[in-house]
Amino acid sequence: MSDTALDISGWTCPAPLRDRPRVVMGHGGGGALSAELVQHLFAPAFGGDVLAQLGDSAAVSLGGVRLAFSTDSYVVRPLFFPGGCIGDLAVNGTVNDLAMSGARAAYLSCGFILEEGVEMSVVARVAEAMGAAARAAGVEVATGDTKVVEAGRGDGIYLNTAGIGIIPDGVDLRPQRVVPGDVVIVSGEIGLHGVAIMSVREGLEFGVDIRSDCADLGGLVRSMLAVTPDLHVLRDPTRGGLAASLNEIAAASGTGVVIQEGRVPVPAAVANACAILGLDPLYVANEGKLVAFVPREHADAVLDAMRAHPLGRHATVIGEAVDAHPGLVVARTALGGTRVVDLPIGEQLPRIC
Repeated sequence: MSDTALDISGWTCPAPLRDRPRVVMGHGGGGALSAELVQHLFAPAFGGDVLAQLGDSAAVSLGGVRLAFSTDSYVVRPLFFPGGCIGDLAVNGTVNDLAMSGARAAYLSCGFILEEGVEMSVVARVAEAMGAAARAAGVEVATGDTKVVEAGRGDGIYLNTAGIGIIPDGVDLRPQRVVPGDVVIVSGEIGLHGVAIMSVREGLEFGVDIRSDCADLGGLVRSMLAVTPDLHVLRDPTRGGLAASLNEIAAASGTGVVIQEGRVPVPAAVANACAILGLDPLYVANEGKLVAFVPREHADAVLDAMRAHPLGRHATVIGEAVDAHPGLVVARTALGGTRVVDLPIGEQLPRIC
């Protein structure tokens, strides 16, 4: 070995360090870094019991009415992708966050942050897509705002949406209600949105047309609640994918989660693309799927109702909540082994929702 000193000053770590003093991309990825940012910086700064719920939307009471309230921001690149665009993604994403509380969305706000120089025709296409998605979901865009940033300070268009909806009586969806024995159901094939975005962003060809699953899940949730209002928790596995949602539920409920890896519905195109890219489908974002924890006595009826809905025809039981290993998610593999499905540090595919 040479005696020459090794200069490591220019080396970089591919994974963001969790004690960095500056924001890194992983803080927006929906994984462990995002959770730490919220729990250790934002939550103490804002305080309040409602925020402490840390759900997809907040359940609040106002004038004797139970409401769900949610907000989200969208920085997807490219703006248009197979199966949708940033406009319908923003509407459906917020509607879905409200639906995960059991609420029927009623009104949305919309904030456009435009980059100087973006073509008006592009802004018009996005706005028209938002309007069409809102009408299809039965919601009204009731208020909004527009800001413009200098050229080079954005990716053309960023969107922020907030939404409110009414939660029906008898519905109480939150991870703290999960108990051992609950059945875990996923509504359909996972990973389509993340792979669709990556394919167009990087110009990759996988031999098949992979389209985003971007969709309004409100109707599917209403079909499930019509069977029984006693669902325990729903989540739409967006950033961080199915793995992040399962970990969040396990941590908040204090139960363990066991899934059968072979039962998770991964379409062949997604599996092949992930194999090429070195990704795990469990961590890839979705925009039209949900995962439900359902009391065992209602699981068969709920599953039948899901499969009768167009957005749930591939619904599958993938596992259960258990007493063992509280707070951890474990996958049983096809070979009979087990592996821990950790909360991701950041995200595999940045800026996909």
